[in-house]
Amino acid sequence: MNDVLYINGPVQNGLFSIAERPGKAAGIRAAEALNTLLGAGPVPHLWNTVTLAGDLRYREAPDRDTVGRQEREERAIAAKYAPGAAPAGGVLTDTAPVVVALALEVTERLLQDGVLAVTPVAVRLCTRCGHMSGAVAHACRACGHQGSRPHTRRLLVWDRSPGTPVLARDDFHAHRARSPAHLLTIAQNVPDRLILSRTRDHGISLAPLGLDGLVLDPRAGVHIAVLAAAVQSNAWQPVMTVTENAAANVAAYGALFRRHNGTRLRYALHGRIPYDDTAMLQRLCEVHRVSPALRELFLAWFLPLCSLHIRAGITEAQLPGLLKFWRRAHLARPDTPGSDVLAELRRRVVAGDMRWVMDARTLSWAIPEDPVTHGFAEEPEGAS
Repeated sequence: MNDVLYINGPVQNGLFSIAERPGKAAGIRAAEALNTLLGAGPVPHLWNTVTLAGDLRYREAPDRDTVGRQEREERAIAAKYAPGAAPAGGVLTDTAPVVVALALEVTERLLQDGVLAVTPVAVRLCTRCGHMSGAVAHACRACGHQGSRPHTRRLLVWDRSPGTPVLARDDFHAHRARSPAHLLTIAQNVPDRLILSRTRDHGISLAPLGLDGLVLDPRAGVHIAVLAAAVQSNAWQPVMTVTENAAANVAAYGALFRRHNGTRLRYALHGRIPYDDTAMLQRLCEVHRVSPALRELFLAWFLPLCSLHIRAGITEAQLPGLLKFWRRAHLARPDTPGSDVLAELRRRVVAGDMRWVMDARTLSWAIPEDPVTHGFAEEPEGAS
């Protein structure tokens, strides 16, 4: 098995293309760049299809009687890539058969071990559509209706002992000095009982466990998708590239699903990339006489890697300096990489130490020769 493999945190399959919103691919691009440096083979791009927004879109679709939900999700994902240029590692969704099988296997084991339980829980149901809103009454997120009624139903729950952590420093694949203290603080405020079953039209059905009409909480499902991708790639240390906001939302619900048969999932945090101001980026490249190929590498390769170092997010004010730095590093790129430098680079990548990205000499050895396209749909004229 490989020691470390980077895998993107599943991207929500919304109404966008990567050409329109390239920031959505930051985790995918960063993971591919790091895996290439490690000499790993292609890894699938992961997509999150279990969303309430997806349920609502499907309910309102005029062709829902002829196009099933799974097919609709697959079509939407395929449209995000250029024709005939699907990713080399394929795509994997959080409802793929291999993910569903692994999710049920892990959940059944946790039930047998007494970690999880199926137990009656008092919740609120929307009086219009029946959507389960949880224990507190509020407007229905599925239909917007204000009314709800109390109901007791059997749910999949994790009752933690007081003080049991859902997130620890070693859950992050990072240099020891860069553990995100604020995320650890957020995790300390998670309720002692977590409900791991939800009402969704699409997802990992819990009917085999006797919970008809319920699916596994999608925040747990995205972790299972990463584990499944790791198993397929024979990797036992998968690293999920994810934003801090996403990690804060999903970490607690994935706490029981970060380990399986010796496989251990960790997070690599990355920040936002300001791709939106395309005119400014174009002007920068023109001023610095950056070729289209070098521009593509800067946008699709260097900035995603840089976002793993600047986890608070890259600002527009930083872009001119980063472009100058990138250009200098590219000009210094040697013809033949030194084996000792590459070995040290790989050691740092395996350790989760991304400080090398801002070391011009080390970066120059890592730069690939060709533009990075990743199979995404081409950008419209004038976009970045």
